[in-house]
This record gives sequence, structure tokens and C-alpha cells, in this order.
Amino acid sequence: MATDPSTPPVPTAFAATAFFSKTYDEARDLLIDARDYLRVMEPVRWGRLAVSLAHSLETTRLTTRLTHIMAWLMVQRAVDAGEITLQEAREEAHRLGGQSVCLDVGAENSLTLPGQLRALLQRSRMLYQRVARLEEMLLRDPG
Repeated sequence: MATDPSTPPVPTAFAATAFFSKTYDEARDLLIDARDYLRVMEPVRWGRLAVSLAHSLETTRLTTRLTHIMAWLMVQRAVDAGEITLQEAREEAHRLGGQSVCLDVGAENSLTLPGQLRALLQRSRMLYQRVARLEEMLLRDPG
């Protein structure tokens, strides 16, 4: 039986699971929320340099987490689409990076930061931790 090239293949890999799809959607939504926050926030006009630096550092931490999360999820999608092998996805170049920055709570709980930024930082850290656990599970699986 010939397959229709316009019909996507039936997914069988991890990236085809509902759990992966939910995680991917959550990462995408968080990325959009962070983009919107960074785009529309008023210019930082705080008089104290320390607060300004903390805000800059934490927005950088937020974008770093999201970049690493999305890159890892895209690699998993590439495996599912047959663009790369599972073995290639397990190579160091495709692994979830930035642990020292991304797992650090930083100033996430500092009341000097805007509440919306603190919420984005917490959501992104929790998502990063979940993706890190997923990666650990995939690396342990000999499949």
C-alpha cells in the first residue's frame, strides 16, 4: 500500500507523546509571554544601579532558559520527524545546556523585581527542571 506524501507519518517516538506535546506547548506559550513582557515593559528607570542590574541579569536568565528549552524540544521533534537519529540527539551538542545558569533561582524571589518577571522566572525554572528530568530519562533509556 503506497503512502500519501501529504499525510504526515504516524509518530512513534517520544516527541509524538501527549506529554511531550503539552511540554512543547507550555514552552512555546511561556516564550510568547516572556517576549510580550520584554517588548511592552516600560524602560527601566530605577535610580538604584543594583536593581537595574538584577533586572537585566534575570531577564537574561529567563531568555537563556527559554532558548535552551526550545532548542532541546526542537531536537526531539527532529528525531520524531526522522531528521536526526536518537543517537545524534544524545550527543553533547544537542543536550540541554546552561544548567549552572538555568537551575539557579537567582533573584527570582526578590521583591525589587516586577511581579510579572518573578512569575515568568519561576515558570521557566520549573519547566527547565522538568525538561532536564525528561532528558535524564531519555539518556537512561537504551532505545
